[in-house]
Amino acid sequence: MTHSTEADNGLPLDMIIFGGMGDLAMRKLLPALYMAFLHGNLAPTTRILSTGRQDFDREAYLAHIEANSRSFIAASNFNEKTWDGFLKLLEYVRLDVQAAPDFSALAQASRAGAQRVFYLSTAPSLFTTICDKLAASGLVDANARVVLEKPLGTDLSSAIAINEDVGRHFAESQIYRIDHYLGKETVQNLMVLRFGNSILEPLWRAPNIASVQITVAEEVGVGSRAGFYDGAGAMRDMVQNHLLQLLCIVAMEPPTSLSPDAVRDEKLKVLRSLRRMSLADIARDTIRGQYIHGVSGNQEVPGYHEEKNVPADSKTETFVALRAFIDTWRWSKVPFYLRTGKRMARRSSKIVVEFANPPFPLFPQTAGAVANRLVIELQPEEAIKLQIMAKQPGSGMEMQQVALNLDLQSAFQQRRAEAYERLLIDVVRGRLTHFMRRDELEAAWEWADPIIEGWQTLDEKPHPYAAGSWGPAEAFALLARDGHSWVE
Repeated sequence: MTHSTEADNGLPLDMIIFGGMGDLAMRKLLPALYMAFLHGNLAPTTRILSTGRQDFDREAYLAHIEANSRSFIAASNFNEKTWDGFLKLLEYVRLDVQAAPDFSALAQASRAGAQRVFYLSTAPSLFTTICDKLAASGLVDANARVVLEKPLGTDLSSAIAINEDVGRHFAESQIYRIDHYLGKETVQNLMVLRFGNSILEPLWRAPNIASVQITVAEEVGVGSRAGFYDGAGAMRDMVQNHLLQLLCIVAMEPPTSLSPDAVRDEKLKVLRSLRRMSLADIARDTIRGQYIHGVSGNQEVPGYHEEKNVPADSKTETFVALRAFIDTWRWSKVPFYLRTGKRMARRSSKIVVEFANPPFPLFPQTAGAVANRLVIELQPEEAIKLQIMAKQPGSGMEMQQVALNLDLQSAFQQRRAEAYERLLIDVVRGRLTHFMRRDELEAAWEWADPIIEGWQTLDEKPHPYAAGSWGPAEAFALLARDGHSWVE
């Protein structure tokens, strides 16, 4: 096994995870770091320091990892010898973020001269306190990096406050605002699909494109996150970050280079070109939903109001569908339909680019015939499909839809890293391209805030939809009035 250098600057790496005993660390971060170690992308000199309030010694901490994290590593990737080597990288530091003396203990545990990466897998309300105490303890230097886990604020003003507070101690080039969707192979492949293929670029604009759909559907309910989720809702939790980031990559102009700022400059232009919605627009072009009891995964599941820690009168949306417009020459009058929800029929994330029909219908219209579509599947499978029309066998000229499929799993034999693994290695190597810049984050909130405020003004209950369905009927009507339909 050949290991890379410690970090992009050659320094030994100390990765310090705040919230290191939490759900995200156990399910995603530690398994991702194990995979990076397994494939030679973390040097054996790396140290991973997990912080938490539990009074664990090293033996109890490693037992906790065995019980709560190991199961999230696929059996095909598990190697006992490598796992034992990985565990040697791990240390536990008991730390209460409100206690300054605990940060002195952390400073003693961290190596002088190491490349420090601070991963803040905590509530955003703690970001300021953590950064202040890190700086006061002498842990922040010119080489330090900080990773901020979403959600970054609950509105524009809180996002600005977080950015200001973190920015007092870290330069913008040291701040990595993570959105794991930007680490997905197919999302990154979208850049190549768009700008590496001359066949698509002339078509990637109005009037050749009739509409764009972006769906991020989750089969699970709110579960243990109900306490957090009820104060956030689908708009803050998913639309303002994940879906808008996907929209940016679909809609952006070609950057001048692949440098981080060149790419993020173009994404920022998209966010600033999103048409702001008036109250009338919000009433007409946005749909809020909330799941009620139903059947998911062949078993009955409770409705949102029956979930633990959800108030009986909660109006929090677990589903959002909306129609947005980007006011640029490329996208003039092209509707972008965004949809996300919990307890939907199945887990599915996809982007559908629907091309305009030919101006003159030469062939007989066959029942079920649809426009050409480019379907980019993000999860659970990663694939790109171009749906075109072909002649049905026989003496007539009846059409039938067929698909040209690029199955990325079979097209490339090499292993495909998971999103968190890829992004963590980007942090270690100092690659900022797939992380949000401050002005991007704030521009996204500038667009989302008026919609959330408009819902509060309208004060309407979310539309109910059965768990295990594709959302409320009103979401289908949103597209039907434009002559479109969701692609399931």
